[in-house]
Amino acid sequence: MSGKPVSDYEVSGDTDDLFYDAGSKRMYLSCGEGFLDVFEQTSPDLYRRIQRLPTAPGARTCFFSAELGQLYLAVPRRGRQQAEVRVFEVSGKHQQ
Repeated sequence: MSGKPVSDYEVSGDTDDLFYDAGSKRMYLSCGEGFLDVFEQTSPDLYRRIQRLPTAPGARTCFFSAELGQLYLAVPRRGRQQAEVRVFEVSGKHQQ
């Protein structure tokens, strides 16, 4: 492993957390711009975005549990937006 970049992709702004699920070969990126980006690994050095889910502005801190097949996203209180934790069910094969 060299540590050098192998690819460059456009993602939503203000990315905070990135999780890679080896079982499903997917990456989950929480972005404070208001999106959750999901990429799928199609080969060792190639990924493609398969989803760009709208979330909420400032929602960028998250946790992914491969065991549960869930991603937890913290949504901050902003204006009329109430603070909450959103839970996303993810599909695909996961490592146990």
